[in-house]
Amino acid sequence: MARAAARYVCQQCGAVHPKWAGRCEDCGAWNSLVEEAGGEAPPKGLGPGKGRRIELVGLAGSEREAPRRVTGIGEFDRVAGGGLVPGSALLVGGDPGIGKSTLLLQVAARLAGTGAVVYISGEEAVEQVRMRARRLGVAEAPVALASATSVRDIVASLDQGDAPAMVVIDSIQTMYLDSLDSAPGTVAQVRSSAQELIRLAKRRGFCLVLVGHVTKEGTIAGPRVLEHMVDTVLYFEGERGHQFRILRAVKNRFGPTDEIGVFEMTDRGLAEVTNPSALFLADRQGDVSGAAVFAGMEGTRPMLVEIQALVAPAAPGTPRRAVVGWDGGRLSMILAVLEARGGVAIGANDIYLNVAGGLRIQEPAADLAVAAALISASTGEALPAATVVFGEIGLSGEVRAVSQTEQRLKEAGKLGFERALMPPQRGRRAARPAELSQTEIGTVADLVALFDARPSVRRPAR
Repeated sequence: MARAAARYVCQQCGAVHPKWAGRCEDCGAWNSLVEEAGGEAPPKGLGPGKGRRIELVGLAGSEREAPRRVTGIGEFDRVAGGGLVPGSALLVGGDPGIGKSTLLLQVAARLAGTGAVVYISGEEAVEQVRMRARRLGVAEAPVALASATSVRDIVASLDQGDAPAMVVIDSIQTMYLDSLDSAPGTVAQVRSSAQELIRLAKRRGFCLVLVGHVTKEGTIAGPRVLEHMVDTVLYFEGERGHQFRILRAVKNRFGPTDEIGVFEMTDRGLAEVTNPSALFLADRQGDVSGAAVFAGMEGTRPMLVEIQALVAPAAPGTPRRAVVGWDGGRLSMILAVLEARGGVAIGANDIYLNVAGGLRIQEPAADLAVAAALISASTGEALPAATVVFGEIGLSGEVRAVSQTEQRLKEAGKLGFERALMPPQRGRRAARPAELSQTEIGTVADLVALFDARPSVRRPAR
């Protein structure tokens, strides 16, 4: 029998190439093609054999839904959709050292009080995991530990006796199947190993948690199909210079997406933050120009965070734009709208924008808060005290309405804010919390008019 021809698989997108090249033609990644042994060609048809008839059932069903397994860590349960679903597969990704293993060990220790939990590490020895457990204060939890990388051995061990409640695989990039010739961490190994483990979890009914490495671009390493195979994808985010960590759901078949959980890194592990708005605003100083409090939404949770802007004279050449926690392209759009529609001439200056606390904002409702911070920084005049800002800005300078206005206002009123700069409300007006006045901003020109002292602001041309 002729030997199967070798193939070259991109480790970024999973594309297959017949020969090696320095650059993947599909995703454009450089030096990402790795040689893998090619398998036999799949059959072109089903052949003469007959398939087994599939039993069809009704959509409603007669069996009751299995209860979720609540870990007891509220922030983790919130992101997972209210708890772990039996038979589901979760993929947790994040930068090295961000706290993935720490969080999952704490979750495993909490859940071990209500059911059997297995923690399998492919990167650390058992004693190393025990050292972390002693540091976290969970060394006495009845968690079953193992250090293994062979999927065949793991499946054989889990496929006997009573099924556990949860199995943690740390990490999927270290697992391998001995039936494949490729090395651990390659596209074929990651995909096949995950497929075998997920199939076992569905059949045995335990919750499978996979830890995934991330690339330098911040996405989970390996083929994109890995994220399609699992039920839930969670990203662990955070800046190393901040103590806060954000667990964000980008995919969830059993709950809302874009939900976040907030944790604080301490010497005893990760502590959940039940009121992140108050914590993000704890170090805020009033009557400072260039600062605006944004009332945002992260999933179903309203969250208040401070946006800081600094406008400085630029050196000869191209002005500098430095953005932390927001989209740099959207900052350029806001600057263009402010100059063309509001008469704020700051485009020739260096612009620095920061979201305090290490949170990353993705919703366009932060446009008005960013514009207010930029105008405040350019004029040197601080926003009125106890004011929150939210609203989306269009290219024509109009301020567009955003969703969940009532929740934003309630959160601001709960934290003692007295005024809200917001888009005009059309149709049913949002409920107004006690002692929270609403100032509707229709255009960016209305926002500029709130600032009296404008040394670097010119009137737009008529």
